[in-house]
Order: sequence, then structure tokens, then C-alpha cells
Amino acid sequence: MKLEDVLPDDWCNGTFLGRMDFGTGPTPVLIHRGGVESLYHASPTVSGILEAFSNNPDIPRGKVIAPVAGVEIGLKGPQPGHGTQSTPCLLSPIDLQCIKAAGVTFAESTLERVIEEKAKGDPKAALSIRTRLNEKIGSDIRKVQPGSREAAALKQLLIEEELWSQYLEVAIGPDAEIFTKGAPLSSVGAGDLIAIRSDSKWNNPEPEMVLVCDSRGCPRGATLGNDVNLRDFEGRSALLLGKAKDNNASCAIGPFVRLFDQDFGMADVRAAEISLEVRGRDAFTLNAKSNMTFISRDPVDLIAQTVGSFHQYPDGFVLFLGTMFAPIEDRDAPGGGFTHKLDDTVRISNPRLGRLENVVTFCENAPPWTFGINALINNILSRQEATSP
Repeated sequence: MKLEDVLPDDWCNGTFLGRMDFGTGPTPVLIHRGGVESLYHASPTVSGILEAFSNNPDIPRGKVIAPVAGVEIGLKGPQPGHGTQSTPCLLSPIDLQCIKAAGVTFAESTLERVIEEKAKGDPKAALSIRTRLNEKIGSDIRKVQPGSREAAALKQLLIEEELWSQYLEVAIGPDAEIFTKGAPLSSVGAGDLIAIRSDSKWNNPEPEMVLVCDSRGCPRGATLGNDVNLRDFEGRSALLLGKAKDNNASCAIGPFVRLFDQDFGMADVRAAEISLEVRGRDAFTLNAKSNMTFISRDPVDLIAQTVGSFHQYPDGFVLFLGTMFAPIEDRDAPGGGFTHKLDDTVRISNPRLGRLENVVTFCENAPPWTFGINALINNILSRQEATSP
């Protein structure tokens, strides 16, 4: 695969921060003005680069490795160290940042979360519950500002109708749902396998916009993400959110972080449309779009509910902004809805951010996560020793 294949249409006009493996381990790189530049001299981590230059929007120029047009990229193995100078591997563009996520931020997916809960994780029970919710709520929830008087009135109505849910509390109440999706260094990148648990029978991809923030909570750029969700686990109990969300290879981010500059900023995030395509070996195809203009909470508000005097992230964090995508198309039996099958190809894309493509496998069959913080420290030390006089 060519590096150009995953970059956005206007990559020549933007600045993109990420990580690649050229055979020696994770290397922060910058895609700028047609070239791939190594930033390892500035910091061995993407987190460190964003922190070191937190007061300067201009990331330093690096050592030019190759022109973008000439770079072929390969798939990596279970851990960094499998790339070569001629065929580097593309890694997740983040490293030490904590991976956070905001849930239930779109009306469409809000109703589906309620349906999961009421159906107790059973996809066959979802259809009748979906019909009743739509009859009682309809489009009202899309018009409600979270935390407003109108939201409080709608809450009271739904309580009386015995349709109230903890998901509606975070959808239209004052407090957003913010949870930890994964640990630092646990995310996979474009081209990697992405995974579901083998004991899950109802699950789906969640294409999302992802903000990359420094330790001050300042958004420095954006990228794409797949917040894989096990609907049956979370539907049985919200207390199973950890098992539904945080599993081996269950979080994909990439391909690169598009840094905010005069040509790309928060206004572009708010107006973005994210496309999803799922292609199965059974000839099943699913296409959908998520439009950020329908988000119920502003991205800046979600950042403020993630970091502050109540919680700090010294290495920065990334924040999934939620999705309006909750597929209900029947894949097999009528009324069974959508769920993943092995070898599904999932492609998430945006014209300004590029293409994040992964193939589905089971968590138990995906390469185990072995390259953690200790491995990263050891890799940095070994590279220092190799270059010392």
C-alpha cells in the first residue's frame, strides 16, 4: 500500500503528525510540503513533541526521509520493529496519551443505546422497542439542548412513560459521559487488524472524530477513530462498559493527526462528515455517514468535561467525540440487525483527514499487545546507545 492511499485529498496543504516504524522502533514523523520528516531528534514520542511545543503552533521541521509519493508502507507484526527503511510500517499516530471517549453525543445513537439496555443485549427484541421509542420521542430529542429546561421536561415525560434510561441522562442531562477507551500505546493504526470478542454476538464499528489534546487540554489536531462496541455486553449492563469497549485491538486511530493551522481548525471539525463502509466476505455491504453538525454537545464543552482541576493528563489525551452511527440493517435473519463477521473490511474516511481501514478478527486471534511503556523506554535507550560515541 502506498502512503498516499491513506492520506486526505489535500495532504499537500496540511501538516500531519504521526508515527512510523523504519525497523528501529516507533518514530514520530511529520508529513509536510510533500515530504516525510523524522522528528525523533525533537522527541522520541508524539506526546513529547506536542508538550515541548505546546506554546508554539509550529512543530519543528525534521530530517527529510523521503518524498511522500515514493513511500510504500507495509503491515506491522505484533509489535514495532517489523518495518524497514524501504517499507516502513504505519503505526497509530499517538503513543503516551490516555485514550478517552465521549458517549451518547448524537440523538440517533442515543436511542440505540436505550434500545440495547431495554433489550438486555438481545438484538431480536430491539425492533419492537425501537418502534415504541420513536412513537414516544420521535425527533424531539434532536431539538433538546443538554441541561436545559426543555431537557428536564422531556426527562419527566419519559419517566412517566417508563422509558427513562441512564443513557438519556448523559444525552440530555448536564453531564456528558466521558470514559477511558484504552490505555496509552494500546491503539492500533491504519492497516492493522481490529478486533471483537469471540463471545460477542451483537457488535458494530463506531466511526468517530478524535481530538488530540496536550496536557493543558488544548486541542492540537484531529484524526479518525473506530471505537469498536460490543452492543450485547453493554446492553446487558452499563457496568460491563469496560468489557464492551476496552479489549485487545478494539481501538483504531489514524492514519495521522492533522494539526490545527490556518487552513484546518475546530470549525472544520464541527462541520466534518465521516464516511463508513463495511464490506464482508459474504458480499454484505454497509455504507453510512456521520455528520458532526448533528452533535448535541460542542467539542470544546466535551474537552472541558474531560480535563480540568478535577483531572489532569500530564502526557495529553485523545478524545473520541462520539458517533451517530448505530446500524440497524438486517445482515442475516429479519429483525436481527447488523453485527460484524470475521474478515469484514471497515473503512472510515474524511476528505480532510484521510482513510482509516482495518480488517475484523477476534480479540483472541489478533496479535497480542506486547509493546507497552517499558518496551518503549527500552527501545529509546537502545537507540541512544546505538548513536552514542
